[in-house]
Amino acid sequence: MSDTAAVGQRRVDGRTLRAERTRRAIVDAHLALLEEGDLKPTAERIAERAGVSLRALWTNFKDMERLFAAAGARLMERQLAEHRPVPPDLPLPQRIEVYCEQRARLLELIAPAARAARLREPFSAALRHNRTWYVTNAREELEKLFADELDGVGGDATREASLHALTVATTFASWSMLRDELHLDVPAATAVLRRAVTALLHPAADPEDTADTGP
Repeated sequence: MSDTAAVGQRRVDGRTLRAERTRRAIVDAHLALLEEGDLKPTAERIAERAGVSLRALWTNFKDMERLFAAAGARLMERQLAEHRPVPPDLPLPQRIEVYCEQRARLLELIAPAARAARLREPFSAALRHNRTWYVTNAREELEKLFADELDGVGGDATREASLHALTVATTFASWSMLRDELHLDVPAATAVLRRAVTALLHPAADPEDTADTGP
């Protein structure tokens, strides 16, 4: 590569890095506003929070749909970074305890964006795609972690119904009911989550038996 070509390449690389930093700042600003309770931040507020011009925002994101998609991807990154696989060989009470403690943390992590998404989801394909990914991911984790228990509940129809019930109990719609409608704090909401999962997986067990079981 000639010196001139190398200089040109460095310029291109520099512009790419600056553009990526700007995009990341905009996405992080959007998520920060959601976390502060601004569930419908305008492009102007997002740009101001990111420290960029409104023109820079629209240069990097042609419309809000693309910003929603990028913010969803960033939130997924955060969620995956925080996730720790639960050892599948633990006894059932310990698996439930470890799973529910982690699930509560992850639900709290996504809560601001999930609350905001409910306002715009009917009009946003990007937000609906994000929700589908989230529910599918949660369902797959349940199916793997509690495979033996699900296989033991009965026939295919009963197993599927049990998996549906677990998915409902452990995703944001239920968490929102506990936190936003019943106004439970995180420990109390987690206790209800643990009770529901225990009842669905092992109806004969006393949910309180898992309360003091650590990993």
